[in-house]
Order: sequence, then C-alpha cells, then structure tokens
Amino acid sequence: MEIKYKDNKTKIFSPLKDKWLEAKPEEIVRQEFICKLVDEYGYSLKQMDQEVKLTSSQRGTGRASADLVVWKTEEEKRGNKTAFLVVELKAENLKLKVEDCYQGYNYATWSRAKLFAISNSKELQVYKTIEDEIPLNLQPVNDIPNAETILDNKKLEKALAKTKEFTGDEFAKLLHKCHNIIRNNDKLSPEASFDEISKILFIKIMYERNPRQEAIFSKTQFETLRDAWNLSKGRSEKETSYMQRLFEDVKDDFSEDGIFDDNEKIKIREKSFEAIVTELQIYNLTSTSADVKGIAFEKFLGRTFRGELGQFFTPRTIVDFIVDLLQPAENELICDPCAGSGGFLIKVFETVKQQIDDEYIRLKIDKQKEIFGEKLKNIDNKNLQQKYEGFLTKTNIEQDNRINKLSHKSIFGTDANPRMARVSKMNMIMHGDGHNGIHHNDGLLNINGIFRNRFDMIVTNPPFGTTLAKDSPTVEEDDRYTNEATIKKYQEEYGKELYNNEIKQVTDNIGKPIRQLFEVGNTSGATEVLFIERCIDLLKPGGRMGIVLPEGVLNSSNLQKARDFFESKAKILLIVSLPQDVFISSGATVKTSLVFFKKFTNEERQQHKQIKSEAEIITNNKYIDEIENIKGQLSLKNEKAKSKDEKKQLRKQLKKIVLKKEQEIKIIIKNKFDYQISISDIKEAGITTTGKVGSSQLPELLTAFTKYRKQNKSW
Repeated sequence: MEIKYKDNKTKIFSPLKDKWLEAKPEEIVRQEFICKLVDEYGYSLKQMDQEVKLTSSQRGTGRASADLVVWKTEEEKRGNKTAFLVVELKAENLKLKVEDCYQGYNYATWSRAKLFAISNSKELQVYKTIEDEIPLNLQPVNDIPNAETILDNKKLEKALAKTKEFTGDEFAKLLHKCHNIIRNNDKLSPEASFDEISKILFIKIMYERNPRQEAIFSKTQFETLRDAWNLSKGRSEKETSYMQRLFEDVKDDFSEDGIFDDNEKIKIREKSFEAIVTELQIYNLTSTSADVKGIAFEKFLGRTFRGELGQFFTPRTIVDFIVDLLQPAENELICDPCAGSGGFLIKVFETVKQQIDDEYIRLKIDKQKEIFGEKLKNIDNKNLQQKYEGFLTKTNIEQDNRINKLSHKSIFGTDANPRMARVSKMNMIMHGDGHNGIHHNDGLLNINGIFRNRFDMIVTNPPFGTTLAKDSPTVEEDDRYTNEATIKKYQEEYGKELYNNEIKQVTDNIGKPIRQLFEVGNTSGATEVLFIERCIDLLKPGGRMGIVLPEGVLNSSNLQKARDFFESKAKILLIVSLPQDVFISSGATVKTSLVFFKKFTNEERQQHKQIKSEAEIITNNKYIDEIENIKGQLSLKNEKAKSKDEKKQLRKQLKKIVLKKEQEIKIIIKNKFDYQISISDIKEAGITTTGKVGSSQLPELLTAFTKYRKQNKSW
C-alpha cells in the first residue's frame, strides 16, 4: 500500500475517508500507520476507520474520539460491535506517554476495546485492556497481533501473553546468541566476548539516538555507510575499517565517561560484527522499552558473569529491599562507590523516576477534569482540547527536565574494575539511563563529584576478603585528572574551591598507601572496613546508608576499635542477618548482614562530642590518682628505681586501668547517647542457593521497619 501526496506534499490521501486531507504531522503518522497495518499485519481497510466518535453514550467520556479504530472483521465494524483495537497517534517529534493520549484512552475505556496502542511512527506501545476496571487498567504487551491471529482465540491469547518480561527474555536469548557467535568465530573468553558485545551495543545506541540516521542500525545500513566511507579520503591511522571508525566515534561520544582506553579497538572479525548487527537489527535500542532492555541485559549478565565476576552482582531481592527501605527521593544525591553491575543505582533511578511519573499522571488526570469538566463531558470541545494540549506540552518539558536532572546530576558510582564500570554504564543505559555519574575509579578515592559530606544516601555491596597492606597499594599518578578541560569542567560544576579541596585527597597523597587515608586503616586493612569509613565520609550530616557486610565485621574482637569508630560517627538503625543461601549463587560462601546507618546530624555530632568529653572528665578524675601513682613509680631513678619485673607489672597495671577507663567511657556514652538498634534474623530472603526466586520475609520486615521508622522519625 502506498501513501499518496499532492500539491507539493501539502495534501495526503486518506483511503478510509476517501478524500484528500491537509498533510499535518499527525495525519502523516496516521496514514503511515494504516499502511503498516495493511502491509505488515495483514489488516483490511474495510475493518478500520479513523476519527471515530463514540456516540452510543452521553456520559461525558462517551463522546471521546479515536484517531484509528480496528475491528476484528468487516462484519463487526458494520454491525457496530465492540472495536478490537484503538490507536492514538502523535506527531513524530513528540515523546510517547500513554497518559497524554487521553482521547484514545477514554475511547478505549468506554468502548471496552481489547487493545489500546499509541505510536509516533518511530515507537509503538501496545497495551492489553483489563476488563471490568474503570478507569482502564493497561497491561503492556509486545506487539499488535496480525489479522489472522485475532480470529483464533487460542492464538490471540498466546500473542497477548507476550508481556515485556517475555520479550525481555527473548532479547536476553538473542544477546546470548551474539555472545556465542564471538566465542565460536573469534575464540574469546566469555568475559572478553562480553566486552566486544558491549562495544557493538554502544555503537548501536549511539547510532539510533542520532535523529539524522535511520531508525535502526541494520546490516544494510552498515553496508551502505561502509561503502560510502570506503570511497572517502582523510581517514586517521586508527581507522583500519569502517567498523573501527564507528567505534572511534563511540569513544569520542563517551570520552568524558572514561569507559574505553584511547587505544582500545574492536577485537573481532568484521564477519562476526556483521552477524551480530544482523541479529540485533530487530530491536531499536532507543525506542525499545527500558523494561525490556533492562530485563534482557540483567539476564544476559547473569548468564555471562556468574562465575569469575559473580561477586559484582547483588541479588535483586536484596537490592530492592535496601533501596525500598532507604526510600530515595527526588533532588537527593545518591552514590554507590562499589557499583559493580549497577544494580543499586538502577533501582534508585527507577524508584525516583516512578515517583516523578506518578506525580505527573495524577496532575494530568486532575487537569483533564478541570478543563473538560467532571466525567470529561466537554472532551470533544476543540478549544478546550487546544488548551489541554498546551498544558501537556509545558508539563512534559518540565517532567523531562526533572528526569534529566535525576539521570545526569543525582546518581554517582565508581568501580575499580574497568569491565564492571563498562557493564554498569551499559546496564543503566538499558534501564533508561543515569550512567553519566559512573566512573572507572577506585571507590576509596575522590573523583568527579564523589566528595566527602555530599550525599543524602549511599547504597553499596563492597568487596569482601581483601586486605590492603600498610604500604600498598598506593595512590598513583593515574588516579588524578590531568586533562585541563576536564578539570575546568568539574571546577565549574562543583565550584573551584570545593573541587580543588576535595581532589587533594588524591593529589596530595600520590605515592602514599591508600590504607593510610583512613582512620580505621590504623587497625585494619580489610576492604569492607575501609569502605564503611569511606561511605560515612561521603554522607552529608543526617545522610543514610545501606551496606552489605560479612558478619565478622559485626562480631570479630579484632575489629572492636573499628566498630567504636563507626559508632562515634553514625547511628546504626537496623541490622538484618541474612541466610547463607543468598550469595551462594554469586560464588560467595561468607555469611552476610545488611547494616543500615544514619550519619550523625550536626546536632547529634555535637551532642556525642559533649557526652564523650564529659565521660572522659569523669573517668580521668576517677582514676587520676592510680595512674599518677603508677607513672610516679615508673619514673623513679637510681637506687629507688623499680626492677625490670616490677616495671613490667606496673605497665601491665597501667594498661589494665586505661582499658577499664575506655570501657567506662563507652558505657557512659551508651547510656547518655542512647538509641534503639533494630535487629532481625531472616531465614528466607527470596533467593535459593541456585539463584532462583524463593519465599521471602523481607517484604514483611520492610513494612514493619517503615512503620517504626516513621513513628520514631529515624530520618
């Protein structure tokens, strides 16, 4: 079916109306969609109609109209039966939001159509309507079934069962197929194969985000561009093939993110590259739902990395519990200094984005009632429609700006493993973005905005079982920025004085052991212990944190001084002991707990300092005579001097008194700076030893603690 234009494309022919219409952007999209329904889905023009008004009801929304309506058959259309599909179409330049499609939505509500779809020619969203619910409940499905399928109830039921999660699984299988292409053709390890797929996915995303390019990065498009490039002149020596040329563009595009080294190249044959592009060309990674991409990428990561890099993956049930308990909010700054695969930051992004989206859905529903009246009785009034569309345009810009701020200015993370930093960025892009604050960097060191006293919330699962020596590793030259443009950018972003002061943690300590940068480093080099101090440092006063820790941190006598230090900086809100099963599927056998802290507010810090000072005065006065007496005996000279054995005993006595004094100080502080620490021993945490979903007590605990937290105003 061909679209017909005339009068220099100012007019477009509508076969459903059998007349020429003004070629407005929305009308062009509609006629293109009609062609698609005929050519690709097998529908007939005789079972469709456009600009249909629902006039069988006078109940306000009964006057709603639809851009395009499709019936199961021509006979059902003639008999004025319930429509099968209602479509609302937007101009190509408009972003699709189902809540903005109020005309078609209300038509679908009152006509009880089986499917509701929205499209702007670039993107298609299809929803199954849930019967007997008003306002209409919409469940996302994969695609519009073809004309033959809708006549067979069993086939139709199967087609509509393809939810986002189902298609996410399909996409995951496709990624795994691409992974196998590299392993078979290029003989790379699973991890190295993943790196190459990442590069191709970055190329695909870069290409499909470009409005000047075709919608999908296909093999045909690649070949067309490659042939044109082969005829061009002036290429750099890095560009040994068009495949490498595209990757050079990716490195430029993501240069500020530090994902790829300058000399990094694609390490697979062009034959493998083309095969993967061909496999992936059924998806547009810009328009494909973030739910589908996110589900797919997480499943693919799970298959690829559960072995060697399993420690970088925190089970989703634990991620959800920690983030839901800490309740991130818009305009808060949130960080994970051990980002791994990005699971915590993705959950934060999704949670806050949903809060923003829900706010605007409610706002739009209220505005519809305000403009069109109760039950939307004036919904067919063109002037009121124009007024509401103006409101939508302004509101959507505001909503997008808030989500853009969330994505680019609110979420930060680092990982010392270059592969995982890349994974984290890609994972966040697949889930809807928020990758800009992710860096390949040692999480114990300051970098782009990851500064002390800055964050409202920290969520992390630090590395366990590694101990830093007292003299290594050290802060290296590579740990600091040398690019003047980058330095200037960050100085402008955070303020020159703040940036220069915070980056001294790196620049003033080149060659010094990283362990020595932390107070607890004097007694322990365990990475999990160093990261507790690091996270508390990163929090602003009153900030909150959820961290996964081995239980030894909580009960080992060797770490008592470290625990005392942490309790002098933050309150412990909740400790959740997890079953050993939780991390077995990720390759870890250590028993873990979730620990939730709240850094002292300025008032609490002063209060704690004052109580400690008073406690020291009390204990000093109590033991001063004993201590002075022992010191006096140790200082005796000549014939009055004590023997070697006597001095040894005196020093032993003195040490005992000092320890006793320290214990009494702690008791006084505990009594005067008293607060409740909630402790829970969970037997089921929603995951089995094989990584499968199991029963969980965490939702019940979340509900109970949230109620307690609100009653006690914990933060």
